[in-house]
Amino acid sequence: MSTSVLEPRSTAAAPPMPDVMPVAKVRKGAIGFIRRYPTIALGGFLLALLVFVAVFAPYLWTVDPTALAPARRTREPSAMYWFGTDMLGRDVYSRVLYGTRVSLIVGFATAFFASVIGLAIGLFAGFVRWADSIIMRVMDGLMSIPSILLAIALMALSRGSVGNVVLAITIAEIPRVSRLVRGVVLSLREQPYVDAAVASGTRTPVIIWRHILPNTIAPMTVQATYICAAAMLIEASLSFIGAGTPPIIPSWGNIMAEGRALWQVKPYIVFFPALFLSISVLAVNLLGDGLRDALDPRAAKRI
Repeated sequence: MSTSVLEPRSTAAAPPMPDVMPVAKVRKGAIGFIRRYPTIALGGFLLALLVFVAVFAPYLWTVDPTALAPARRTREPSAMYWFGTDMLGRDVYSRVLYGTRVSLIVGFATAFFASVIGLAIGLFAGFVRWADSIIMRVMDGLMSIPSILLAIALMALSRGSVGNVVLAITIAEIPRVSRLVRGVVLSLREQPYVDAAVASGTRTPVIIWRHILPNTIAPMTVQATYICAAAMLIEASLSFIGAGTPPIIPSWGNIMAEGRALWQVKPYIVFFPALFLSISVLAVNLLGDGLRDALDPRAAKRI
């Protein structure tokens, strides 16, 4: 009698399930960064171009921006004088390129000093409750005065120079940074991880350094870009009315102020520095908008 051996049936393989969510394509490299953050790329490119112009101005076919040539005054833009000459015969192209240095120095220096000082004031006012009301009332008093008027008043007490312009605009912009940082600190100090750090006996400076300060960097960085753009505009306004940099230092505000008397017949004297000022402010604002979208997790597009 033969015995039959029962063999197990072969199991059929199940077909692969279709993908419900398509795999997101992660773009890498410069092209991917530009597509993801176009405003940062455009603003950063324009700002880098302006920095290049400011650093290498002596090598970009310029001449002495302060050299007087009365015989060549009010020349129209041409192959010899790309932006023309002003009423004293000075080359407008050279003066505009050298004026880039003043605007960038004032913008970057003001943004840096206002951010550092405002950060310290905002951290102290937001985390130390008894000092909050005193410090913020002083900041409110400074903010009640328009920045340009406060800068004019401060410049009236000192002589015109790039350093004094930076100091005057920095004092006018500190309250905005301090109020921003204070608002962030007030929301962060009520978080559970801060309460846990306090309950474990962590000292206040350590809590501020480890838990509070890192979370204020992103909004403060975005605010610094707007302060930089505002400082450029305020510096040009101060120089335009004669309360900023001295006339011997070429700046966009000085060039426009000197050419306003001939605006109707020689508009190029005012047009080119105004164009560079507009591009500078646009570049910094684009960079700030892009950083705001990139650093805000709610604005990031993720699957």
